[in-house]
Amino acid sequence: MSFLINTPAMTRRSLLSGIAAGSALVMLHPFAARAAANQAHLRIMETTDIHVNIMPYDYYADKPNDTMGLARTASFIEQVRAEAGNSMLVDNGDLLQGNPMGDYMAYEKGMKAGDLHPVMKAMNALGYDCGTLGNHEFNYGLEFMFNTLNGAKFPIVCANLTKGQLASVPKKDELFFKPYVILEKQIKDGAGTVSPIKVGFIGFVPPQIMVWDAKNLEGKAQTRDIVQAAKAWVPAMKEEGADIVIALSHSGIDATGQTERMENASLYLAGVDGIDAIFTGHQHLVFPGPKDFEGVAGADAKKGTLQGKPAVMAGFWGSHMGLIDLLLEKDGKTWKVVDFTTEARPIYHRDENKKIVADAKDRPEIVAAVKPEHEATLAYVRRPVGKTSAPLYSYFALVADDPSVQIVANAQIWYVKNLLKDGEYKDYPVLSAAAPFKAGGRNGPDYFTDVPAGDIAIKNVADLYLYPNTVQAVLVTGEQVKNWLEMSAGMFNQIPLGAKDAPLLNNKFPSYNYDVIDGVTYQIDLSKPARFDNDGKLANPDSHRIVDLKFEGKPIDPAQKFVVATNNYRAGGGGKFPEIAADKVILVAPDTNRDVIVRYIIEQGTINPSADANWSFKPLADTTAIFDSGPKGRQYTAAVKGAKIEDAGEGAEGFAKFRLVL
Repeated sequence: MSFLINTPAMTRRSLLSGIAAGSALVMLHPFAARAAANQAHLRIMETTDIHVNIMPYDYYADKPNDTMGLARTASFIEQVRAEAGNSMLVDNGDLLQGNPMGDYMAYEKGMKAGDLHPVMKAMNALGYDCGTLGNHEFNYGLEFMFNTLNGAKFPIVCANLTKGQLASVPKKDELFFKPYVILEKQIKDGAGTVSPIKVGFIGFVPPQIMVWDAKNLEGKAQTRDIVQAAKAWVPAMKEEGADIVIALSHSGIDATGQTERMENASLYLAGVDGIDAIFTGHQHLVFPGPKDFEGVAGADAKKGTLQGKPAVMAGFWGSHMGLIDLLLEKDGKTWKVVDFTTEARPIYHRDENKKIVADAKDRPEIVAAVKPEHEATLAYVRRPVGKTSAPLYSYFALVADDPSVQIVANAQIWYVKNLLKDGEYKDYPVLSAAAPFKAGGRNGPDYFTDVPAGDIAIKNVADLYLYPNTVQAVLVTGEQVKNWLEMSAGMFNQIPLGAKDAPLLNNKFPSYNYDVIDGVTYQIDLSKPARFDNDGKLANPDSHRIVDLKFEGKPIDPAQKFVVATNNYRAGGGGKFPEIAADKVILVAPDTNRDVIVRYIIEQGTINPSADANWSFKPLADTTAIFDSGPKGRQYTAAVKGAKIEDAGEGAEGFAKFRLVL
């Protein structure tokens, strides 16, 4: 099918410029304004990766957040419908898990047959036409998923999720859901004539759910390759009379080459004959747009096309609404697409000072619909969900092995080992890289994690992990592990042997780049200069600060392969660590690091965050160094493992000084 792209791109601001508060004036989309007697404009709106973020509220930080929330995205819907000749609304999956409200509904309240989940309350109120499954729908088990989705007043489709084993051919698969649905809609053409159109929706979920949720799916379900399933079912949709076919693909965009059971297969799905447009998701990115997919072969990030067909990825957590506008033309008794535009419309922007400015308001009926669950979730996050047998604090995270970093490392290793246990990397040792985020500095003397031993609440996890990073893992050699640590050691100034109270910390080196790697043991020799500069460039080729690096008690083999659990920032090259970049990634996990920590706490019941002192500074005779930390850290100096720390008096601007005896 060929498409004509001859309509100027419409920006969010130009579309909204004709909509004034309380005004009936609406700027129509060009397709709606110019459609001829045999033409009609159909706008299809997408939400994706909501992850239970109905309210514009960060439950981890326990405060409002203008960058998220279906209640905000929903406020666009009437505007967007008013701009269009005809419209439909779809969701692309990952609805049921991802924030504390999801955990509250699963772990606390539960979903019995007949119960109505807050996500379903909101979506039913908004009048969705169709939806598909995301990988996170399975996190709480099949019974929870079905009890929740049974509350939907719209069809859910998925063509590649089967009951039990795969059949000999896809069309003989016994599916949990209908593979597709064909909805007959009355649309008005340019002359005002109303006539029917049959719009087909087909859905897909990443095949990797069989690994990610093996404990919930093994022996109960199976998945088929996305493109294979599409090639089987799309012709059937056409035979059944679908005028146009829309793919709801909870799968991202990856141009590295088509492979069997590919996770991010939307680019190759676009090549299936008969598909007219694709809604994508899963990757938590934005398409079209200038940032995330620029230069990807086969994807036009400006026009919003995959292999020439219109496509959208609408961010995550309600951050955007995806729009595909189709100009349809009646050809005899059927409709065909003759032109299109695409857009990912954000609910906020940043001003010249990079401050977040909301472009959407709460939709009152959605806020009212989920008010009971929102209030219950606030009580849930503020109450203990587990215990810690020792305090969690970060006052000395930059100078000694630290409990706040240790617990992140423990959770990451636990999670990644579980995901890799049945795959090709199951026999590789798993290490973990984690950095302290709350470590004073420019943020002041109170900017430290400090959770006492005893009860721990979900919102305390925000103290352990500030950022909504996602878990990734890289495959590296022993030599690359050593250079990773050499880069981290740039956190420290060079300390001459015999120095007295020399300044310890390099204030130009951000604490979030000070990775501690668990699973190996090592020392840092501060008498030597940093091997790499802050940009990861080799500054002192003959210097090696990392000494006595061992794995399982033996000197590390430079050629041995290790899996290192980390986050998407580091794995993607963030911090400019030598040789650590996207080409080393072997696992892109579906969960945030914060959510993994929460799950780990729930699973363990009582966590033991005590640092294992797997790293320390190499002793330097008659040498001391000085650093600043929060004055509340004084109560923990005696508990620090692997380092001797002394109170050195008052520092500037409310900080306390501490002495490190080397």
